[in-house]
Amino acid sequence: MALAAKLQLRQSQSLVMTPQLMQSIRLLQFTHAELEHFIDEEIERNPLLERAEPQDDAASDQAQKLDAEPQAAADGDWFENETEWSAEAISDKLDTSLENLFPDDPGTSERLGPDLTAQWKSASGGVSGSGGSSSEGLDAGDMAASAITLRDHVGEQIALAFTNPAARLIAGELADGLDETGYLRADIAEIAARLGTDAEAVRKVLAICQTFEPAGLFARDLAECLSLQLAVRDRLDPAMEALIANLELLARRDFQTLKRLCGVDEEDLLDMLAEIRALDPRPGMAFSGGASDAIVADVEVRAANDGSWTVELNAETLPRVLVDHIYFAQVSPHAKNQAEKDFLAECLQNANWLTRSLDQRAKTILKVASEIVRQQDAFLVHGVRHLKPLNLRTVADAIGMHESTVSRVTANKYMLTPRGVFELRYFFTASIAASGGGDAHSSEAVRDRIKQMIDEEKPVDVLSDDAIVDMLRESGVDIARRTVAKYREGMNIPSSVQRRREKRALASAGR
Repeated sequence: MALAAKLQLRQSQSLVMTPQLMQSIRLLQFTHAELEHFIDEEIERNPLLERAEPQDDAASDQAQKLDAEPQAAADGDWFENETEWSAEAISDKLDTSLENLFPDDPGTSERLGPDLTAQWKSASGGVSGSGGSSSEGLDAGDMAASAITLRDHVGEQIALAFTNPAARLIAGELADGLDETGYLRADIAEIAARLGTDAEAVRKVLAICQTFEPAGLFARDLAECLSLQLAVRDRLDPAMEALIANLELLARRDFQTLKRLCGVDEEDLLDMLAEIRALDPRPGMAFSGGASDAIVADVEVRAANDGSWTVELNAETLPRVLVDHIYFAQVSPHAKNQAEKDFLAECLQNANWLTRSLDQRAKTILKVASEIVRQQDAFLVHGVRHLKPLNLRTVADAIGMHESTVSRVTANKYMLTPRGVFELRYFFTASIAASGGGDAHSSEAVRDRIKQMIDEEKPVDVLSDDAIVDMLRESGVDIARRTVAKYREGMNIPSSVQRRREKRALASAGR
């Protein structure tokens, strides 16, 4: 068979997404913070875009007040009714604070007070009384205490605890090995090799660092962290040491074995468990310094006078972007070449596209949220027990959109309702069939029922998973035992055997 070259003509259709269309789809799943960051970048690149920032009277009055405050401070009226800020007063306050911080060591303030007072004066640029004068004055911003990190807190104690430069260097290396919870994640042998010393010297420094406040810092595992805190409280007796050494039995609530290993009775064991619960397993988290971001609802739902629901977009999450057509009209006639004209035309096109995309995004979010509210009306009125099973396809078919569009809209969006703030995806739950052939039940509603049953059980009648299945089926929920176990474990609820041990122990102790 001879090979020959030939020319064929084929026609086909394909869907090609333009970069702008792809970006419009990405805008749907942006959170409020991500959207603001994206808009800021677009404004930097596009001279025809600008933000529309409404200036109200209240903001203007506030700005005038802020402008007037420095002058008031210069006239001496700012601290008219405040305490006289003298060096002696600050020293007294520091002495009192140090005595409260170190109640077992009354001489601490005498040793540390002058140094800390000098540091405070240096940081604030000088201290002057109400009758004195200062070249820079007293800035209220300097008085506000900045967030202290764990490394800073430990560094201050290292400076006081070690005078030997070598020991202080080792302590600094150990401090660098702390994670955010206060645990030491560095290897002692590696630190010793890196600093050219022996491991025993590192362990001696570590033993001193483990006495720092708060107790539990520089622990290498949970057991050591709890032991350090109990040692400070003088409660690390042999029975408590045995309990700490068998934390896995405590997690399984195997109280019988723990009583035998610790050599205590039930009442003493319960007292020991209460002491363990009072400890802090993550002592370093107090200095994490990271403030959690507040959730800003994208949609607000309020009850209307006619018994329906009013669904509105949160004005704070709506970016205000304008296209500066006046500037375009001014600069376009002065374009020197075709490249400049193309640049201005592209900027205008991108600006118009962005404003249309933002408007379409807002309308899409509102449409999806309105349909969710219509579907979950019973939840808003009666609570989680009346949450209906809902999926993305149901909402997509109801509003005439694709399922993927609804998925992007509901990602990382929140709704403010009379029952609290919920993520939009909270309202999409799996369906559990009804035993009598009635309406299906929402998985979230079934979880709530299981939790209530377990909360109301008595120590002598702890419900097994099979018993919960039978009770749910009697109430019209057709559910399998493995599903009940999965929901229970998802809510961090122990098994019936573990709950029975704990509740019987608490009941026998009269608690």
